[in-house]
Amino acid sequence: MRKASVGIAPEGYPFIFILAFGTLIFALINCWPMAVILLAGTWFALHFFRDPERVVPSEKGAVVSPADGKVVKIQPMADPLSGETRTCVCVFMNVFSVHVNRSPVDGIIDRIVYYPGKFLNAALDKASTDNERCAYDIRTDDGNFTVVQIAGLIARRIVCRAEEGDKLARGERFGLIRFGSRVDIYLPEGFDPAVSIGQKVSAGQCIIARKKAAAEEEKTPETEQVTEKKSAPKKKAAAKAEA
Repeated sequence: MRKASVGIAPEGYPFIFILAFGTLIFALINCWPMAVILLAGTWFALHFFRDPERVVPSEKGAVVSPADGKVVKIQPMADPLSGETRTCVCVFMNVFSVHVNRSPVDGIIDRIVYYPGKFLNAALDKASTDNERCAYDIRTDDGNFTVVQIAGLIARRIVCRAEEGDKLARGERFGLIRFGSRVDIYLPEGFDPAVSIGQKVSAGQCIIARKKAAAEEEKTPETEQVTEKKSAPKKKAAAKAEA
């Protein structure tokens, strides 16, 4: 898997270089209106392709957000890879969000499927099935997670850095989408959303789902004996009180 540098996503270097170079050229020929416009474009490119470090939670059974942005939908939807109906959490990214996407869990990428499509507003329901998108099947010990990068109205390029068979750590970068879009995550059975619609989240840092509490373990003969020993003094005290 191609690793990204920290600070600025490498996919942004060509945009930043061209805009900065254009700014310099127009400044040298004293064409200040164009120089100012290109300087503003350079600032925007630097801001858009920023790639800050994140503090990844170590909580067991936690699922972190795969994208920066706002939660726009939490509902059962058909998983594009398995066809199963699963709880889906949708995170919408605007042009000012960090667009680097991160793995929500520790796992291995079993499959990557690219779907060509339209470029509708990513906030619309149709975007999940009609827009250009790239789906990742991430296998974990707790089940398979499906993460889908969805191109939006302005976004015209989904960048996939990962390959099938790659092992991802929770919070590890695996790709990005240029200029506004959406990322959906389909949760396997046994996980509940930990966010609400309208909530702002940060990729690799905010917990968006948690594994349900495990069922109570059956008592073993050893634990029963320990419990009996601990309760014996209380039983003797109760018997004396009654006497």
